[in-house]
Amino acid sequence: MKLLLILGALNGALAVLLGAFGAHGLKARVDGPMLEIWGTASQYHFYHALALLLTGLLAKQFGASGLVAAGWILFAGMLVFSGSLYVLVLSGQKWLGAVTPLGGLALIIGWLWLTWSLVKAL
Repeated sequence: MKLLLILGALNGALAVLLGAFGAHGLKARVDGPMLEIWGTASQYHFYHALALLLTGLLAKQFGASGLVAAGWILFAGMLVFSGSLYVLVLSGQKWLGAVTPLGGLALIIGWLWLTWSLVKAL
């Protein structure tokens, strides 16, 4: 749970950094649709950084191993979802768009795992 809290905090900072890079550093380099893709990546990145913090706090409070597992699934989903979109924009490799839904599926599973773990813990 401690590592989830650290990862949540670090990813919060990284999401802000990458969001600012997209808003300021990429504006002259990529077109509008690609900037929107970057914005989606950084938005989901930030939401799930907060989710990692929440999950770590809940795991600390309730000590449920299922909560820690949910946090790791959310982390993996965040890496694959946002990471594939970041790389797609930077590289122009459109095939990465096919990887993104796998990250989205992991995010959904992570939230459902979190829900189930909370039902069991409460």
